[in-house]
Amino acid sequence: MKKHIRVILICLSLLFLWTACKEKKIKLGKDIHFDKEENIHYGNNPEQVMDLYIPSTRTNKEKDVFIIIHGGGWRTGDKSQLTFFTLSMMQKFPDHIFVNMNYRLTSETHYGLPNQINDIKYVSAFLEKKLGYSPKLILFGNSAGAHLSMLYAYKLDTDKKVKAVINIVGPADLSDRGFKNYQEYSFVERRLVDPRVVDSETSRIDFASPVKWINENSPPTLSYYGNSDRVIPSSQEKILDSVLNKKHIFHESYSFNGGHLDWDKHPNDQFLINKIETFLKKTDKK
Repeated sequence: MKKHIRVILICLSLLFLWTACKEKKIKLGKDIHFDKEENIHYGNNPEQVMDLYIPSTRTNKEKDVFIIIHGGGWRTGDKSQLTFFTLSMMQKFPDHIFVNMNYRLTSETHYGLPNQINDIKYVSAFLEKKLGYSPKLILFGNSAGAHLSMLYAYKLDTDKKVKAVINIVGPADLSDRGFKNYQEYSFVERRLVDPRVVDSETSRIDFASPVKWINENSPPTLSYYGNSDRVIPSSQEKILDSVLNKKHIFHESYSFNGGHLDWDKHPNDQFLINKIETFLKKTDKK
């Protein structure tokens, strides 16, 4: 009987979230309301689009922004994959602005980097112009999106706008022997980084590895890895934690039961959201 009730509640929740996706004004609770704009172009490329969610209750307080970045091996994926999770995050963080973004995908004719981290920069610039202030950013990505979140935060965020990074099953060191078993590794070697942006002293793989760019001023990082992930080896989590420790960067790391795609399944998703809330409260005190 309890299992039957739970299934009904889950179905009603999904119906509620699906309905919220269709509306321009989203109600996620008695006092939680957002205005939504879909498929906003933040650049001239058709792939440079994003969804924007702004709390309907306007105040003079400058709100922080979650930027949600999807995965897909740098060459596939879409922001729609994270729509439901974004709505769940909005319920927990009703005073934040949310962006769910697409970025220019890698292909045999288009390199991924630096385009993909530049797209995060363009989103940031777009937000600053639209909101009328320079918001603090919380970068949240899964898999390739987590990699891009870390790489942007550690390498490109010269203005120190990134308040925190939420790294979900992200590759942090692309030179790791364990990661070289990734079935698309040859594509990563050939097409992820444009060789024209790499100097003679840096390999393309090192250029694309977030851990190579961590320094004492890097932002706090929360990581979440699966204990049976066959895509991202456990060595990635250990390498990242080791470098963050050496550079004295505040960070937390957690594991969940499951593989690469199980992080947003119950109960892993709720555990993660609760840990993000606690982590951000700690960063606010630092």
